Amino acid sequence: MITPEYIEWLGRRINDNIPGLSQEDSQPIEKHLQVVPSELEIIMQDFERINSKFEKKIEQMEEEKMNLRLDIDVQKLETKKLRKMKNKAKEDLDSLKTDYKKNQVRNRDYIMEEAVVQIRGVADHLQTLAVQADTLSVKYELESDRGQELA
Repeated sequence: MITPEYIEWLGRRINDNIPGLSQEDSQPIEKHLQVVPSELEIIMQDFERINSKFEKKIEQMEEEKMNLRLDIDVQKLETKKLRKMKNKAKEDLDSLKTDYKKNQVRNRDYIMEEAVVQIRGVADHLQTLAVQADTLSVKYELESDRGQELA
């Protein structure tokens, strides 16, 4: 028994069992010619895709490395600046300590000088009192001698 599909197939046959293209089944020739990639090609494509990802990651890491180096340079400059400021502050502190000691010596010398002046003033006053006491003593003796002569 001959089926309708067989008759259709037989009608499409050209050149001994090579079916011809019908309008319904017509597909572009590219689809028939499309090459299926081999396992090696698939592995190669996977490798290239992964390699591309790694290359991008390497580029990112190199950029990050460069940024970190710049950060290190900035930190070194800031550290150097802070050290200079610290040394300047230490020098200023040492200078202030020296000035303070000099001022203490000056103040002590000034106080000592004022004390000496005051002591000299007291000594002069005591000397004046002593002279007055001697004068009074002499007057008293004279008066006393005169009082005895009159008596």
